[in-house]
Amino acid sequence: MKTTRNTVLITGGTGSFGKMMLKDILEKGVSELRILSRDEEKQDALRNDLQDDRVRYYIGDVRNRDSVDRAMAGVDCVFHAAALKQVPSCEFFPLEAVKTNVLGSENVIRSAIASGVGSLVCLSTDKAVFPVNAMGMSKAIMEKTAQAAARELGDDSRTTISCVRYGNVMYSRGSAIPLFVKQIKAGIPITVTEPKMTRFLMPLRDSVALVNHAFDHANQGDLFIKKSPASTIIDLVTALKNLFGAPEHPVEFIGWRHAEKLYETLASAQELATSEDMTDYFRITLDSRGLNYKSYFSEGDQKTSQLEDYHSHNTQRLSVKEVESLLLSLPEIQKELAEGQGR
Repeated sequence: MKTTRNTVLITGGTGSFGKMMLKDILEKGVSELRILSRDEEKQDALRNDLQDDRVRYYIGDVRNRDSVDRAMAGVDCVFHAAALKQVPSCEFFPLEAVKTNVLGSENVIRSAIASGVGSLVCLSTDKAVFPVNAMGMSKAIMEKTAQAAARELGDDSRTTISCVRYGNVMYSRGSAIPLFVKQIKAGIPITVTEPKMTRFLMPLRDSVALVNHAFDHANQGDLFIKKSPASTIIDLVTALKNLFGAPEHPVEFIGWRHAEKLYETLASAQELATSEDMTDYFRITLDSRGLNYKSYFSEGDQKTSQLEDYHSHNTQRLSVKEVESLLLSLPEIQKELAEGQGR
């Protein structure tokens, strides 16, 4: 049964994704939209920017079950975006990542079930696949936590739990693109870790579409992935320099940051073996097997061995011109370019 969206909760709703998601929901129509986050300053800025009486603001932390329960009461669906997302900070404070990304997510999941929420969509990241850093590891455990709860609930439950997994969201707070733009405008060298490193490129609008797709199509425990193109870091830098009229702007290669990968993976071969190709998306279905593995010891999975992981090295590779075109579609880049011309 399709869940209504009369009352919606977004955890971490003052972040880059949360703000884009809430504007999409408001445009489509909703009776009440709740924002749960820790930062009162960001909430106040958002309140002054939106000035929409349908939006209610809850100060609280997903680490605290009571504050989650207060925001959750009477909600139809939840988009769980609250997380610690910066790789270096999670590397130095891994237990903080666990407290927010794992235990905080468990609070959201259990609160949603207790409140009879119709649909809960949890946001994950490509860094959760074959994780090498604390942020990715904590997000991988978040996925497992959500899937364990979905397995426990079963298909007949009132609450449907699903996850979405996506790569780098372009121009999100703390990401590379706004840093590179700032460095170009300041006339200082662009700092690049490894030029051959590849990353998926996803505009914020596509991440919102991915969550909406999960909300509209999820079965219990599904995980959805948006097929995305990728670029090398140096091609991304070259595209930005071209757009801002600074093709000779200096680049400084500073070496890899803590726990970075050469490329990111959105889906493993094992996951793809149980996936459904939905044209623009992959649906990875829940592994619903129980703890008794005896039945499976004599059965190999031939399909998995014939597949390869889906990662930023083997997806569609954008040329510099194609990266420029994608960048020009971003409102943030359009604004930066317009400000430059207005000087």
